[in-house]
Amino acid sequence: MHSGIKKRMVIYSLKIEGKIINGFFKKRLNRFSALVKIRENEFKCFLPNPGRLKELLIPDSEVFLKEMRNNTRTTNYDIIAIKHDSISVFIDSRIPNMLLLEALKNRKIEEFSIYDVVKPEFNFGHSKFDFLLASNVERCIIEAKSCTLVKGNKALFPDAPTERGRRHVLGLIRAKELGYRACILFLIQRPDANSFSPNEEIDPKFGEALREALNRGVEIYAYRSHFDGKSVNLLDKVESIIK
Repeated sequence: MHSGIKKRMVIYSLKIEGKIINGFFKKRLNRFSALVKIRENEFKCFLPNPGRLKELLIPDSEVFLKEMRNNTRTTNYDIIAIKHDSISVFIDSRIPNMLLLEALKNRKIEEFSIYDVVKPEFNFGHSKFDFLLASNVERCIIEAKSCTLVKGNKALFPDAPTERGRRHVLGLIRAKELGYRACILFLIQRPDANSFSPNEEIDPKFGEALREALNRGVEIYAYRSHFDGKSVNLLDKVESIIK
């Protein structure tokens, strides 16, 4: 476990089922596949993350692979994490919502522990949001965004322009106006961030929308996480710096 990540800080853990092996990243083939060296051979592997990941996908970086033996697949391995400056960065974009769903159901996230009902995927307006939470007092919409880019211990989102992300933020503003509690939760998929900010350099329109949302009552949270080789661990909340 990375130094500074103490057991008491873990809010919730999600075990990755199946056999996990190591390899070395060689090159990206397209948005969803990459070439990885496993022992003496190179294999085409599924990359379950369409983000740019430029700062992570460096040739000969160590990767964690989940073995996927299935006759209907064209690849036998999923790339789930990659080593970057000795940090294991979890890059499987399917897992964060699974982790958050279980943490929310078990009332492990303090800000949302009052809710009795947790439903994944909620259609509102022209958008689909990640979670609808409900109690006998209120309903809450949460949009979750996973974040892998960290510079100078500051997590930044997005790593590429995201019009879809901007629409989600504007949809949360509308939900707030109609009486919902509206929140956006950034899950930082690595443990080395001490704060979070929108990536103004990459997508100033997203940053503008996020500032507007904050001013209109949308709540913004950022939590970091850690992959220990077997499980993804939800860690503590970090400061959100939105100016």
